[in-house]
Amino acid sequence: MSQEHTGKMRTGVYPGTFDPPTNGHMDIICRATRVVDKLIVAVAVNAGKAPLYTLDERVAMVEAELQKAKLHDGVEVEVRPFDNLLVEFVADVGASVIVRGLRAVSDFEYEFQMAGMNSRLSPSLETVFLMASDKNQFISSRFVKEIGRLGGDVRHFVSDDVAANLEQRFNTEQG
Repeated sequence: MSQEHTGKMRTGVYPGTFDPPTNGHMDIICRATRVVDKLIVAVAVNAGKAPLYTLDERVAMVEAELQKAKLHDGVEVEVRPFDNLLVEFVADVGASVIVRGLRAVSDFEYEFQMAGMNSRLSPSLETVFLMASDKNQFISSRFVKEIGRLGGDVRHFVSDDVAANLEQRFNTEQG
């Protein structure tokens, strides 16, 4: 939906931990740029998930991945860290849409509940679900880290740069 059709700019937020950013994340980001005029990729602190990478490292990795991505022409994309309630962050950046990716039916129940809670907290907020493309449906950061930690090849699931970063991180951990 372009600004010409609505008369106002539609800003979306795609939140996540991005620990690390996967091909699935990048697929959703690229596709979300066809739905909004501006996209903010919101990298969550999310200490409860015990991230492998620091917040600054994750922001930098997402920014680097965006430099290589094929984004929809004319859509501004920025990466920002956040550590507050998502609906508060969305309001702070002037967004009206939350973008969420769904990999499988198992994701839907959790995401549906979150969308309902966010709607209760901010009734004017819309959540847009984008289904993962068939080649990315099974990718999760958690599995990528587990495969990488055990010495497996993760290049099917992440970019070469992220794979090299993971390999270096795990070699440092074990060294």
